[in-house]
Amino acid sequence: MATRLSKVVRVANDTPGANELVILQDISLEVMPGEAVAILGASGSGKSTLLGLLAGLDTPSSGSVRLDGADLFGLDEDGRAALRARLLGFVFQSFQLLPALNALENVMLPLELAGEAGAEDRAAKMLARVGLAERLRHYPKTLSGGEQQRVALARAFVTQPKLLLADEPTGNLDAATGAGVIELMFEMNAEARTTLVLVTHDEAIAGRCRRKVRLVAGRIDGEG
Repeated sequence: MATRLSKVVRVANDTPGANELVILQDISLEVMPGEAVAILGASGSGKSTLLGLLAGLDTPSSGSVRLDGADLFGLDEDGRAALRARLLGFVFQSFQLLPALNALENVMLPLELAGEAGAEDRAAKMLARVGLAERLRHYPKTLSGGEQQRVALARAFVTQPKLLLADEPTGNLDAATGAGVIELMFEMNAEARTTLVLVTHDEAIAGRCRRKVRLVAGRIDGEG
């Protein structure tokens, strides 16, 4: 994945160039297959916006993102959605499970949307991998936060993505539960040999990644 972009939001339309909010400036980033990269920064530094741009969920004011050789913003929305379905897995701070679906159905969903065979069996095996074999028929509202995030991990990995994007995956969890989820995520990532881009404010979690990129006021301030 290679990235070079900026993101500006016009907050008023009266005068060109006036009343603009600059979120990201001159971001240049390359992530190699199999890498684990942590994006660090204070609240408001542009971390989540950058992740949204990398996924094609947001559109840059200028620049490009190349994902597995494809120019992400050279595609229309349907093309970007198809590329996401084929290549990406997501783990969000707020879990993003569908409340009307049980754990098994939530994990089956991306497989069914892709028209893949054996969705139920594959989803059940992945839920067993995250320790939820006894919770397949439970709905999100009956699961703890840690269990919901484990369902989200199962859903992210069930399609065998090339790239996993994780946005503050422990942000809504207590310290002990979050530590268990992070350990599981890194274990599964290593097993699948998935490229990982992880947004976090936690230096200890970032230290688990091979590389750290720090954002300050919308710019890359350093790598290590």
